[in-house]
Amino acid sequence: MGRLPPALTRNLRLPAIAAPMFLVSGPEMVVAACRAGVVGSFPAPNARTPADLEAWVTQIGAALAEDVNAAPWAINLVVHPSNDRFPSDLECVVRHRVRLVITALGSPARVVDAVHGYGGLIFADVNSVGFARKAAAAGVDGLVLVAAGAGGHTGQTAGFAFVEEVRQFWQGPIVLGGAISTGQAVRAAEVLGADLAYLGTALIACEESLAVPGYKEMVVAAGAEDIVPSKGITGVTANWLRLSLIAAGHDPANMPEDKQPNFENAQDDAKAWKNVWSAGQGVGAVGAEEPLARIVARLEQEYDAACRLPRFGAKE
Repeated sequence: MGRLPPALTRNLRLPAIAAPMFLVSGPEMVVAACRAGVVGSFPAPNARTPADLEAWVTQIGAALAEDVNAAPWAINLVVHPSNDRFPSDLECVVRHRVRLVITALGSPARVVDAVHGYGGLIFADVNSVGFARKAAAAGVDGLVLVAAGAGGHTGQTAGFAFVEEVRQFWQGPIVLGGAISTGQAVRAAEVLGADLAYLGTALIACEESLAVPGYKEMVVAAGAEDIVPSKGITGVTANWLRLSLIAAGHDPANMPEDKQPNFENAQDDAKAWKNVWSAGQGVGAVGAEEPLARIVARLEQEYDAACRLPRFGAKE
């Protein structure tokens, strides 16, 4: 973790971030993640209104303020030009001096000066090498590489290639996401050259998530072959659970791939996701609905075991 600022490594039991997931991550999940020893986060649009966002940030801050063993937490800001709530969301972030901001769906340049102005850190969520270059040039502190297989809005580049190519021009912190649902995969992300892993799908079915019961049940029952990538829901390629597409009246084999992205109204976007549920290719590792702390503890055990694996050819 040598590339990570000390503010992000405090109390980490596992080098990982509980990824901000639309309509899944909320205050209870963020607090549970931080107390379990991973960075907690949530997307600002999950709070239905600016007033709700203010309440959520206050709630999280109060819950963790006296917990000396808690890991840091972050807010995910949608910086796409069509997001009309961006100015008020950023104002809330600055007012509360949120330590870590993760940008998504656009250029992080819109937040760099404001967040750096109070000493905060900015990590940019990127799904291609080209976007990674632009984010690095904008002055971010870290890059979140969303590789192929990730749930939600996903990338097309395999993690093996993504980290390697980005490391050719970026020596700062890297977070790798994409089908990371086990402790072994967290360790593999480090071996590739990443500093932290993004845990998304592995946590959807945790007891503290906002996911509805049917969503959690579908995640528990699904495998990698049940994941369908498509632009047809939001206009940006995302990975979807096949059965949820069918239940919502879509044909997974004939999705409309010409849809254009529009995040002007977060609640309209929420309607699109309400019955069409996302997950990544690591979904097969999710076997039950359980407390987030139990999931992290299991991943930590798997991670520790992976760290102790002997080198190929070494004598036992």
